[in-house]
Amino acid sequence: MDALDRVLKPKTKRAKRFLEKREPKLTENTKNAMLIKGGNANSTVTEVLKDIYALKKPFAVMYKRKNITRPFEDQTSLEFFSKKSDCSLFLFGSHNKKRPNNLIVGRMFDYHVLDMIELGIENFVSLKDIKNNKCPEGTKPMLIFAGDTFDLNEEYRRLKSLLIDFFRGPTVPNIRLAGLEHVLHFTAVDGKIYMRSYKVLLKKSGCKIPRIELEDIGPSLDLVMRRTHLASDDLYKLSLKQPKALRPKKKKNISHDVFGTTYGRIHMQKQDLSKLQTRKMKGLKKRPAEKSAEDGISPKKTKSV
Repeated sequence: MDALDRVLKPKTKRAKRFLEKREPKLTENTKNAMLIKGGNANSTVTEVLKDIYALKKPFAVMYKRKNITRPFEDQTSLEFFSKKSDCSLFLFGSHNKKRPNNLIVGRMFDYHVLDMIELGIENFVSLKDIKNNKCPEGTKPMLIFAGDTFDLNEEYRRLKSLLIDFFRGPTVPNIRLAGLEHVLHFTAVDGKIYMRSYKVLLKKSGCKIPRIELEDIGPSLDLVMRRTHLASDDLYKLSLKQPKALRPKKKKNISHDVFGTTYGRIHMQKQDLSKLQTRKMKGLKKRPAEKSAEDGISPKKTKSV
């Protein structure tokens, strides 16, 4: 049995709080990510991990020591680190002759690997190389995905879902305009994925709505997809299951469209529109002959003199 699985009853209050924090909840905590260097990671891979860590802080754990492991062959070490640091996302960097400048991004379900996608770095510009003002730590980014490949290809569709999980940050109830200052843009074209990071600048426009400009702040990555390890449809469906307490209660005769607009259906008796009272206008006033015709009384004939 694993050492982390043998804890049955906490002996101190600190251990009790630690276990309560890891218990299943209706509303889960913000997902943490662990960034791990392989046994032969070079300077490029190390700089990439540092820059991604800077974007993810404070919801990330950076392992500084090198770990000799191969996630596609053996996943036990990743699952051990995930349980130890309570992280459901991971980014593993390595480098070798067969797969140079290699990144493996993945996520866990119940401390077991769910999805895992290998990406190769073809071009990289770090945060240090771009001399601009950066966004504050912990800024929630806006994610933009461009390219039909993210919707047509199953592997790219799963990669899009994985990147959203990795960079989405905490769930917030309200948004203010000044807080929308970081953009992560992913473009899929010609078999490559281009990742760009921008800072949103609000400029004066002479009206109430400001003029928006984007400033490149880094890091910039040109990636190519290599190997993939995707969960089966049944396991993936199980990982998306929500508890009954969080499911919205269905109300009769109320529906919503994709934009969030609420539609209601009202059941009424059949109305007689002929008796409907409308606005009185002289032009619409009925003549005596029309009234008598409706009542079934023949109009009186006028005597001729």
